[in-house]
Amino acid sequence: MKQIKDELQSIIIENGQDGYRSQLKKVHNFLRGNAKTGSKPEEQKRLKSEEEQLLIEFAKKENLIFSGDISEDLFISEGAEQRVYRFDNHSVIKLNGSVFYEYWLDYFSSLLIHNYFFKSTLYEFLGFKIIDNALFAVVKQDFILATETTDLKALRSFLEYNQFDHVRNNDYQNAKLGIIFEDLHDENVLCCDGLLYFIDTVFYITPNFYSEQNLIS
Repeated sequence: MKQIKDELQSIIIENGQDGYRSQLKKVHNFLRGNAKTGSKPEEQKRLKSEEEQLLIEFAKKENLIFSGDISEDLFISEGAEQRVYRFDNHSVIKLNGSVFYEYWLDYFSSLLIHNYFFKSTLYEFLGFKIIDNALFAVVKQDFILATETTDLKALRSFLEYNQFDHVRNNDYQNAKLGIIFEDLHDENVLCCDGLLYFIDTVFYITPNFYSEQNLIS
């Protein structure tokens, strides 16, 4: 457990496995660097509207505005947080407005945590798109075709085995890692040939993420 936490802290606080050259980490580093910081990393504060304006300016300067055409003819589905489009025979594009997060920084932290845990459904950050004056992150992900309905009891057993305790409904928490893991219903976790694929994840970092206490390897 300590190794996992050390690696996650390295990814979020430093450059970790994702590497500075990653576009995703590049944006994350920018957001962390421009947050108003207290004495601890978890005390970073900035109005989201202010953060978003700085992010748009940064994206334009760094050529991170997605220029590709996203045709409504390729539209697949829509949820509260994002719209999904077919990209090719193997992948989809998702437009996410970070509505589940207090800050854009939290959204990009969630993407990094997802990519650490779920290599089979990695998010590739393609850039930003501005639609009707609203900012969206554009990410690409492999398309997973479910072959059976996800057994939520089996999913719960899997998560609890990995020390994510059930909190309520479809929400879990790993207190030792300092991570909340939410919205794990059968449309966000698919089952293909008996294997679970986490395609839409919502991670939140708690203050305990930055603590070294109560860790058992």
